[in-house]
Amino acid sequence: MRMWSWTPGGILAVAIIIASIMAAVIILLLLKIHALRTAAKEIETAFADRLMTDTNTLIDISSADRNMRRLANSINRELRKLREARRRFEQGDLELKNAVTNISHDLRTPLTAICGYLDLLETEEKNERVEQYLRIIRNRAELLTQLTEELFRYSVIISAENSGTREPVNVGGVLEESVASFYTALRKRNIVPEIRIPETKVIRTLDRSALVRVFSNLLNNAVKYSDGDLDITLSENGTVVFSNTASGLNEVQVGRLFDRFYTVEAARKSTGLGLAIARTLVEQMNGTISAGYENGRLSITIELPSE
Repeated sequence: MRMWSWTPGGILAVAIIIASIMAAVIILLLLKIHALRTAAKEIETAFADRLMTDTNTLIDISSADRNMRRLANSINRELRKLREARRRFEQGDLELKNAVTNISHDLRTPLTAICGYLDLLETEEKNERVEQYLRIIRNRAELLTQLTEELFRYSVIISAENSGTREPVNVGGVLEESVASFYTALRKRNIVPEIRIPETKVIRTLDRSALVRVFSNLLNNAVKYSDGDLDITLSENGTVVFSNTASGLNEVQVGRLFDRFYTVEAARKSTGLGLAIARTLVEQMNGTISAGYENGRLSITIELPSE
């Protein structure tokens, strides 16, 4: 039997060959990993861009790897579905806006006529029972008029989209004026608001009339739901918090307060648009608004933009 003998030179040569093969394999793997990372980055960037822009362009990658291309194709299929759903939503939202505008406009004309005829009836001679009926009709007509006007204002607001004039506004001053305008309504509910405003003026570039409307809607919400208290805090960073005890609410209801046309059982005389209008106006001013509920206490927080 012939015996193989390994010389030091032969062992070194084999080691060099093995090391070269391993180095080549590692380089190939690194190149593959780099190509996959590049493809993943392309997919990530393209996907984020397609979500932010309304475009029919699909995701395309430079990699020839079939797995990455399969992933890109799968995402493209979902993007097509998402784009179609977005179109349906936008079309439905536009139709709803137009319907709200038309309905509110159509209701205003007959309501004006009804109120006019009520004015004429009140000048006629009538007995006590007729006067009682007229008071009831007048009360219902005024309530319906109020709700119709709120519906009309909402349709105008959601169609305007940042049409207001921006100017430097003293948020604390507007807040104080808004609370003062609700003095009678708050007093009827025996609510004495606690207001905390910093000594330093909080100035923000906002639509003043829109801010007044937001504060008015939040105060009106407090009149509806408060158990008799109201705390209002303005921070130097532009955060405004309306807080009150509201035992008649729960977390589910609070989570839906900003949904348009949503009303809770305790607010039968409402269209459910007050807080939806507030949210729309705050977002048009590049701010945020949110609601929280803890230990029977409702808190609505507004974050106003710094610029």
